Amino acid sequence: MAAAPRARRINIPLRRTAVICGVMLFALLAKVTYIQVFQVDRLNENPRNHRIMMARFDGPRGEIVLGDGTLIAASLRNDDGRFRYRRTYPQGPLYAAVTGYVSLYGQTGVEEAEDAALSGDDPPVKVRSLVNGIEGGATLELTLDSRAQRAAYEALRATGRPGAAVAIDPATGAILAMASFPTYDPNVYTTFDGTRLDRADRRLRGDPADPLLNRALQQNYPPGSTFKVVTSAAALSSGKYTPTVKVGAPPELRLPGTDTYLRNSGGATCGDGNPPLAYAFKVSCNTPFAKIGIDLGQDALREQAEAFGFNDGDLTVPMPVARSVYPRGMDRAQTAMSAIGQFDDRVTPLMIAMMSAAIANDGVLMRPYLVAETRLADGTVVSDTEPSRYRRTLDESEANRLTTMMVTVTRPGGTGEAATLPGIDVAAKTGTAESTASGRDHAVFTGFAPAADPRVAVGVLVEGGGAGGQVAAPVGRAVMRALLGDAG
Repeated sequence: MAAAPRARRINIPLRRTAVICGVMLFALLAKVTYIQVFQVDRLNENPRNHRIMMARFDGPRGEIVLGDGTLIAASLRNDDGRFRYRRTYPQGPLYAAVTGYVSLYGQTGVEEAEDAALSGDDPPVKVRSLVNGIEGGATLELTLDSRAQRAAYEALRATGRPGAAVAIDPATGAILAMASFPTYDPNVYTTFDGTRLDRADRRLRGDPADPLLNRALQQNYPPGSTFKVVTSAAALSSGKYTPTVKVGAPPELRLPGTDTYLRNSGGATCGDGNPPLAYAFKVSCNTPFAKIGIDLGQDALREQAEAFGFNDGDLTVPMPVARSVYPRGMDRAQTAMSAIGQFDDRVTPLMIAMMSAAIANDGVLMRPYLVAETRLADGTVVSDTEPSRYRRTLDESEANRLTTMMVTVTRPGGTGEAATLPGIDVAAKTGTAESTASGRDHAVFTGFAPAADPRVAVGVLVEGGGAGGQVAAPVGRAVMRALLGDAG
């Protein structure tokens, strides 16, 4: 009986050791769980994580193609080095704004936005690949039209100025062209030589022309007179205006509460000083639209702008899109300037195209998208994009009246004559947007064609290009002509 207390005393250190070991084991398991669950994204994004890099290039990444079979991104077998596959971009700079790139240290563009599908990590892709015995990621078929893309790129390059052009199918929202200039060759990012990669990246990021910037999506600009499409839509929707109603158009307008005078372009008169709304739109007078802005008020203009998608910061195509802005908290003078696309109005070139796309589709704006289909290498379709409505911008009857007004812009005497196509009615609006940042006016164009049966809507912005009717309209014309020809 006397041995029992001694045995219990002997077991005390053992119990303490066991408790300490248990606590340490629990702490270790908790740490591992925390790392695997809560820190996995940060670790995966760490450029020093060689496992991620090895996994990224260990198997064939899915191709990126167009509907006509044009290959714009692919994986090549790499027999020299520790990585089995290397990315290549056969079209180089032409599609760089869309594809982006995959490098040792990261991705951009569609390569980033659709990485899960392209790498094969997307659950539906992974499951179907296992079932079908297929190695690698899924193929993406994009909505881009190769003719429109080349036309947009070449026309932008011919201006010699930075800019962007976007074309949309108004009926579906499919993006038919997305070009940004200047651009770069994404193949410089596919090297596995770290020194060469760093040198190329520093050179491109240090270039003042900013070739890595996708100006179509990532940059917003003052819209200038193209915003008169929105102001006109608000005016027609109010019931107070029609295309034939007379609007006061003095040569100069004193902005309320200020000593500042707004003038028409070049100080010109606008018709007889009391022209129909449609005429003021055709020749892009400033003073009548500033007066309309004051009359309607900022809330009505904002409501109409937001119906087009302004102030929506969640739009993706699938790459994220910079917010197009219609400001708040303005006084009457600022509201007048906002009605002609100045003050703090901002648009992306995508939004410039979306404005015309909405009018072209009877007032219904479809959600823009770039990926038409995701499929496996054996042709098995994993997913396809169903067109969907994004906004109701205005009633069909008002959209038709605004279409008629936009057609006059490309008729003799209109500001958009340079966008005309033989045998096709083109509906359009031009803009010359003052830029305090650059000190040079931006050239802007929005339009669609054919006016009676729209198949393409275009948005163009040329930084520092000057008059929209002279510089941006020919770019829009080139894109529409590539898709429609001369006789539609």
